[in-house]
Amino acid sequence: MTANTALPGQPQIAYAGDQLHVEGVALSQLAREQGTPLFVYSKAAMLSALAAYQRGFAGRQAHICYAMKANSSLAILQVFAEAGCGFDIVSGGELARVLAAGGDPAKVIFSGVGKTRHEMKQALQVGIGCFNVESEAELDVLSEVAVSMSKQAPVSLRVNPNVDPKTHPYISTGLKGNKFGIAHEEALRAYRHAASLPGLKVVGIDCHIGSQITDSTPYLDAMDRVLDLVAEVESAGIPIHHIDFGGGLGINYNGDTPPEADALWAQLLAKLDARGYGQRQLMIEPGRSLVGNAGVCLTEVLYLKPGEQKNFCIVDAAMNDLPRPAMYQAFHQIVPLQPRSGDGVVYDVVGPVCESGDWIGRDRQMLVQAGDVLAVLSAGAYCMSMASNYNTRGRAAEILVDGTKAHLIRQRESAFDTFALEQLV
Repeated sequence: MTANTALPGQPQIAYAGDQLHVEGVALSQLAREQGTPLFVYSKAAMLSALAAYQRGFAGRQAHICYAMKANSSLAILQVFAEAGCGFDIVSGGELARVLAAGGDPAKVIFSGVGKTRHEMKQALQVGIGCFNVESEAELDVLSEVAVSMSKQAPVSLRVNPNVDPKTHPYISTGLKGNKFGIAHEEALRAYRHAASLPGLKVVGIDCHIGSQITDSTPYLDAMDRVLDLVAEVESAGIPIHHIDFGGGLGINYNGDTPPEADALWAQLLAKLDARGYGQRQLMIEPGRSLVGNAGVCLTEVLYLKPGEQKNFCIVDAAMNDLPRPAMYQAFHQIVPLQPRSGDGVVYDVVGPVCESGDWIGRDRQMLVQAGDVLAVLSAGAYCMSMASNYNTRGRAAEILVDGTKAHLIRQRESAFDTFALEQLV
């Protein structure tokens, strides 16, 4: 590799000479100091991704709420809180993390189909900005809880527009067969019901159609359906103060070409303006597009195992560290920290977990040997936040890089840590 060769879609992750760096820090040094598996994130990459949204919304009334399910590590939440972001949460535990990281509860949106009464009380006590409600039954329970606390809960109804986001079925959320949201055809009745309940104050409308979307067409289609509904609801005498278009913008995993956030929002805002809604308060909840390409997972090659049909490169990261390939058949680029010249061998890159589904990459041509350290790219989203202790494997350590400084933001879990809350009988 030549000096300062950035990887596609990941400008803060680059080869300097023959060493892969995140910003100004050599990853081989971090692997030696902290061991592997190890997640490393670029603060500059996160802020650069956020800046594209901020440019897109320049001059508009818009709140950017980070969808923290993508990566909920406290230091990452701190980065976005200090940059002025709010947060999209889906549990009481995520709300506790926002508060621990210094986030403003008034900038929190609480989404999700299964909020408990305890979580509702917790959110009302701290004064969150809005509940995104996903069923009429939830409206009734939330009103009951709010009345019992002598409060009114600010609500937005999540409407299911039945728009195909053209993504993996497990991360598609806006079709009729999905569990999310209130059907478009039932939304007006649900709004009337919400407006009649004493513990609720209707403040907005919400729509989210899926994740890893790489085409602007589904967004434009969903916006048309949502704006049709805004007109219908307001004609019924129920004002809509904010319009929430969710998140879901994809990233470059393997030559994917999603629109840039500012370019996408130029199209969406043009449609809003044309339909007379350009000055409304807007909310969005990006997650993966802010953190996905900011992170890598470092993993050591343990063994090379040739076979009749397959050659296996066995590494120390597994499906408990990087669940996306096992869950979604997802692709992550895998590159060496110190490349060698030559053609290499085609391997399946697999982990040590006792499951045939424990694979990181299939049919990858690599020139490697035991002891080498590899970087699994685009690992900033839905990896550490979905990690587990399966096979009593401690979760990896995490590093946040800021220029030439590397900050340890999560210590590696020991085996003892994984069973510290258990007890014998």
